[in-house]
Amino acid sequence: MFSFHPVFDHPMVRGFSNRFSTQYRCYSVSMLAGPNDRSDVEKGGKIIMPPSALDQLSRLNITYPMLFKLTNKNSDRMTHCGVLEFVADEGICYLPHWMMQNLLLEEGGLVQVESVNLMVATYSKFQPQSPDFLDITNPKAVLENALRNFACLTTGDVIAINYNEKIYELRVMETKPDKAVSIIECDMNVDFDAPLGYKEPERRAQNHDEPTEEEGDPSSYADMDTGFRAFTGSGNRLDGKTKGIEPSPAPLTASDIKRGIPNYDFKVGRITFIRNSRPQPKKNVEDDDALNRFIAFSGQGQSLRKKGRKP
Repeated sequence: MFSFHPVFDHPMVRGFSNRFSTQYRCYSVSMLAGPNDRSDVEKGGKIIMPPSALDQLSRLNITYPMLFKLTNKNSDRMTHCGVLEFVADEGICYLPHWMMQNLLLEEGGLVQVESVNLMVATYSKFQPQSPDFLDITNPKAVLENALRNFACLTTGDVIAINYNEKIYELRVMETKPDKAVSIIECDMNVDFDAPLGYKEPERRAQNHDEPTEEEGDPSSYADMDTGFRAFTGSGNRLDGKTKGIEPSPAPLTASDIKRGIPNYDFKVGRITFIRNSRPQPKKNVEDDDALNRFIAFSGQGQSLRKKGRKP
């Protein structure tokens, strides 16, 4: 008798599904053995997989770029990533530290890796997890430069970027057109939400009932430096005479100094020209009426011919 084996258990049949799915034990990049420093993996959103994964992926008719879905079945947490290299030991993959935190994974934990196809991103919104992110002069340019090391974004993830030897965490609040998008060679609009813990500065209302500055006593200006006074020197004549030379004016006293009064009615955009004028003397009304009264033929005549005695 021939034994019957289900055809779906054959490994060749599973290969025709064109989908990569396997489990690895994950470790942080700091556990990666080798003389080279792989701190560049911590600055992005890509993982390191074993060479057997590349061999299996090459047999499948998958789309490029290679994007994967990472799932922690114990906590039902998931995220998406790209692949950087295939140099890890068999059965092991290396993840950035921030990605392990999102998946709630510990060193040596099991993670499910599946190949996926994601739509190209058109919009994304981030929320800085610290108000220190506002100290960056051009945050959009910094984020654009940091996202070059990422392959995809997932709504709800907290990504980490490195700028000026400082790590800033950003939560992905929203992505369009889907909750998981690819950001490779895309034109994506970026927006920022208010940082976590940020408080708007309080604006103090202007109180018009505040007491104004009282006019000080002129005697308190006695010690005030009067400064330069024009045309206060004495003059000298070339012939040595002192006639017509006015004496120098007396120095200013405290009573001569008048404190300026501020214009409390000043309005922005309005210029007021204040001109000091001497008060005109009062005129007598009767004198004005006498001068302005018209009298006919009251003028005096003059003759061109001089009057003289006749011989």
